[in-house]
Amino acid sequence: MNECFGKKFILNGDLVPCEQFDNSYVYDGDSIYEVIRMVRGNPVFFHDHMERLVSSARIQRRKLLADIPMLRKEIIALVKNERRKEINLKIVFNYNRGSDNYLVYFIEPIYPSEEQYKKGVKGILFYAERKDPVSKVINHKLRSSIYHKLILEGGYEALLVNEDNCITEGSRSNIFFLKDDILTTAPDETVLNGITRKYILDICRDNKIKVKFGCVPVNSIGDYEAAFMTGTSPMVLQFYCIGDIYFNVRMPLIENLRKLYLIKAEESIKRFVSNK
Repeated sequence: MNECFGKKFILNGDLVPCEQFDNSYVYDGDSIYEVIRMVRGNPVFFHDHMERLVSSARIQRRKLLADIPMLRKEIIALVKNERRKEINLKIVFNYNRGSDNYLVYFIEPIYPSEEQYKKGVKGILFYAERKDPVSKVINHKLRSSIYHKLILEGGYEALLVNEDNCITEGSRSNIFFLKDDILTTAPDETVLNGITRKYILDICRDNKIKVKFGCVPVNSIGDYEAAFMTGTSPMVLQFYCIGDIYFNVRMPLIENLRKLYLIKAEESIKRFVSNK
């Protein structure tokens, strides 16, 4: 299935019909990438995503295939051409045996419904670790295995479990647990430190919400009152269960975090529009 969603995409600076998109541009060789949520045609947390893209290239010892001003310009051009307002945008730097390409394109958004925000979603456990969690690198084999298990078990997100039988992060999100008004999340060095997670931690600091950093053992999941994920598409989304452990989804603290996060997102859009 063609990953490009829409009529056009950008390939090495050129606007190209999506019929010419080839998934090998993304999945052959090595790729670093960012997925950015678009709201009213503007990227949310653009500057943070660009900082992480640069960091991923540095960690992987790869050259930047396009600079940040160029990517900003091309995002604006693609939005103007496509006229899409609420969607996800993907930036990929692909390195394949000396043939380097960068792509900017829309992907079909899968956002939680209002009912899912209200009632929560199902999480499943998946025993795997990212090879290099601190940089955003495509691992097609791991992603495919997780996708099939999610379908088989009817899950929304897979929580990764390391060799110590502890939960590190989600397959496409970061994970938080709540007990006695204290949040627990994995240490920075063990996860891909998501943009949404970064702002949730900032909000917690500003509002004096206590956060403990540690990986939760699988056999301790039931000790917590609630659990939620953070990410570009789900934003702040609660689990009603993880495996056979069920949680309280009526948690004012978590709902307040989501509302405060949305305020931060709006501030980031204003920053992008004003080009500051």
